[in-house]
Amino acid sequence: MTAVQADRTGLSAGRREAVDVCRRYLTGHLDQLRYDIALVDLHRRRTVPCGHLIGGLDITGARWGLHGAEAVLKLRTLIDNGDFDSYWRHHTAREHQRLYPASDQQGYALTV
Repeated sequence: MTAVQADRTGLSAGRREAVDVCRRYLTGHLDQLRYDIALVDLHRRRTVPCGHLIGGLDITGARWGLHGAEAVLKLRTLIDNGDFDSYWRHHTAREHQRLYPASDQQGYALTV
């Protein structure tokens, strides 16, 4: 609202002061209030390159915790990059090592 518009509306002194304070703040920070650029940037980030990874997490009734959503995004990224097969081989090998340790690992004694 410009000063002329504020004059025409016939605001009370208290409201007019609030409008003037707000106008001074906004016009003083125009460099930080580039909503046109922010909206374009937001649209770009949601659509390219990762919008398809995030899409679908807003399933009706789904409840995502931070760890679950992160795990799904990591798996989608692996699939999208074509690295899922090598990751899965590595993951299953590590799980096998964890569940069935090599015989030389059995000789170690735990100490406190």
